[in-house]
Parts: sequence; C-alpha cells; structure tokens
Amino acid sequence: MPDFNRQVIEEFRANGGRVGGMFEGAALLLLTTTGARSGRAHTNPAVYVRDGARLLVFASNAGGPKHPAWFHNLSADPYVTVELGTPEGTVERFGATAVVTEGEERDRLYAEQAERDPGFAAYQAATDRLIPVVALHRVDLGDPARHRAIADHLVKVHAELRAELTALREGLGSAASETAGTPEVTGPAGSADAAEATGPEGSADAADAASTADTVVRGTPTLGGQLARHCLTFCGALHAHHHNEDSAFDLLEREFPELSDSLDRMREEHKVVARTVEELEALLTSGAAPATLRAEVDRLATRLEEHFAYEEAQLVPALTRSRPEPRN
Repeated sequence: MPDFNRQVIEEFRANGGRVGGMFEGAALLLLTTTGARSGRAHTNPAVYVRDGARLLVFASNAGGPKHPAWFHNLSADPYVTVELGTPEGTVERFGATAVVTEGEERDRLYAEQAERDPGFAAYQAATDRLIPVVALHRVDLGDPARHRAIADHLVKVHAELRAELTALREGLGSAASETAGTPEVTGPAGSADAAEATGPEGSADAADAASTADTVVRGTPTLGGQLARHCLTFCGALHAHHHNEDSAFDLLEREFPELSDSLDRMREEHKVVARTVEELEALLTSGAAPATLRAEVDRLATRLEEHFAYEEAQLVPALTRSRPEPRN
C-alpha cells in the first residue's frame, strides 16, 4: 500500500472519518475489496456521493490511462466493505454489494458529479477510457430469506474449501513420494508456468500475485509450478472468505446479539488461521520440500476443520430458524 494511502486511512479511522490535506472537507469513505488474484483485502480511500440509499464512487484514477486496481477487484468480487464517518464522530463499517452502472445511468451520474466537482470533468478529459461509476448497496441482513442464503453460502464455501484442501494435501503427498531422493527441476521464471500466473493488466494486485508465483516457481526446486500455484490459490481463497466473513460479522452481531461471544471467538480463530497461512506461504517461497509443506498443510487442515465445524454449529441454526413475528 502506498504511504500516502496508508496515512489517509490511519487519519480517517483515528478521526471519525475526517482527514486533512488535499482531502480536507471532501466526502470520503474507505473501500475494502478482495484482491482478484491474491484474495487479500485491499483498502483505498475514495470520494463518494450519496444517491438515495446507495453510495456512488468513481474509478477516476485521477484521469490515468487504466482503471484503479480496486475496480478490477470489485469486478471480480462485488462484495466489499465500506467504512464511513458518522455525525457522532465514529466510523461505521458495513458490507455492501458493488454494482457498476452502465449506459445512460452512468453518463447522467458522472455528469452530475462533474458539475458538483469540476475536477472529475478534467479526469474524464485526460483519459480515453470511460471512467466507471460504481454504486454501493448496503447489505441488508434483516431479511429472513437473506439469512437462509447466507447460511447456504457458508456451507457451500466451506465444502469447496474442504475439497480444495483435500486435493492439495493429496498433491503434496504425491510430490513428497516422487521427490524423496530425486529433486524435480522446474522451468525458468519466464516459462509458460510463470506466464500463466499473470493477472489483468493495470491491476497492482495481479502484479503482486504474478511476482509471488514467479518466486515460488523459481524458489521451490522440489515442487512443480502448478502445485505451487495451487497452494497460493487456496491461500488466497481462504483469505478472501475470512475477509468477507469479518465484514459480515459486525452486521450479524447487531442482528443476533446472542451470538456476540461466538463471533468474537470466530474473529480470533480467523487471526490464528491467517498466521498459519502466512507461515505456509513463507515456506512456499523459501523452497521447502513437499514433505515439510504437507506437514504444515495438515496442521492448517486440523485448525480449519475445527473452525468450520464451530462456525456451522453456531451460525447455521441461528440463520435458518424461524423467528417470531413482532406483535402489534
């Protein structure tokens, strides 16, 4: 993250959404997206305007030739986290769904913003690309149908992650057997394996992922490039899942206050899992042998299964049970 963005974010959170400098007096929010390739959370300050119940942000990139990385990220995963200053001087955090406006609606919304702030007219004039206007819709967790959808999605994602983890463990087990005494030599950094790791043009997140994948392919003589990327892909998917859950937990806690202690435990478990994943990623880039990686993945699998089982036992019954209708 650039130092300038980091300073703005820290000031925003420390001062209830207010910042000085070039953004002083501007309507500013923090937008957290999930990296399209890495699965990691990325936070960026963005100017916004209210449009009824939704918030609008503009992928201007100061008139640059490419869309900002956060736009690539939300195009791949539209579930985002928004932080917004409140009149009480606090910062509200909530989940939202990002919708890219199109056609006449986009043109009208951007023209209105350019009229409010001529800088946006200058941004559009400076680039050949059409600057996107993104509408952020707050996620409503008060709808019982939404509760059931969240429960179904949780179980589905857990099943997918379990299947991926099983496949990864099997692949590492096979690699450990095959390379027990005969190290495998992977291709050079410029090989097809490395080229496949690249992401969308103009995405800083994709560039980071490609660099990491190249490092893994070069630095892991006993692990094939495809299996190395499988490890990284799984780690990214797990990061993305827990980032999205953390964003939803605050809303769930308001809707289900009886789950407060359970949600606190889940947040702490996310931190433990994140540290385990970081240790696995460090082993990948250090050139560890498949047997060593397999042991670390087994440790991660044990923690994840306990975590998934606890989440499902606590959240699914609460989200799917019938709740009494309020009396008049």
